[in-house]
Amino acid sequence: MNEIVETEDHNGKEEETDPEKHTEESEASESDEINITNPRINNIDLIYEVLNVNPTYHKNAFENDKKALGAIIGHKIDIILNLEKPYPPLLRRPAYPAIPRARNSLEVYIKELIDLAVLRKVGHNEQVEVTTPVIIAWLNGKSRMVGDVRALKTYTIPDRYPITRILETLTQLSQAKFITAMDSLKGLYQNFLTDNLKNYSG
Repeated sequence: MNEIVETEDHNGKEEETDPEKHTEESEASESDEINITNPRINNIDLIYEVLNVNPTYHKNAFENDKKALGAIIGHKIDIILNLEKPYPPLLRRPAYPAIPRARNSLEVYIKELIDLAVLRKVGHNEQVEVTTPVIIAWLNGKSRMVGDVRALKTYTIPDRYPITRILETLTQLSQAKFITAMDSLKGLYQNFLTDNLKNYSG
């Protein structure tokens, strides 16, 4: 049996409230709240609305399903070798087949990334615009994506890449409206290539 409680409103009139009904309304409103921390939310318009984002001004700060995932736009990488052809055997290693257990893990992992549009299939002779990742799978079920650059570094002229002063970094962070983070062990990022580096891609 529901308990009826009499209360007085601002006009001096009495009204009846049902505590049980009030509880149900509260629970309903709580369930309607938007959980913006949920990584499965892919409605970019909804995220813009919740965060009070200007879609035009801040559009480059957010990823959505209309852009390729992981592609870093605005920066191209180049690799200048300290030798010329013929290249040494270390740079001409043929692809090697994975053992069956590792191959099964790779197929599952690659299919998931293709479904997410993180990876796409390319033809054998197709020239790519971005760096191509190498996928390594461990037999304990864990896997990560890395660039196979150890051999390449041996014959590469290093870039001058000065480290930003901590004070400058903190100043830039203090002016940021949004701060994002990436777990490099659970995904990948890709850099666009210069025309020179495209000759080394495959």
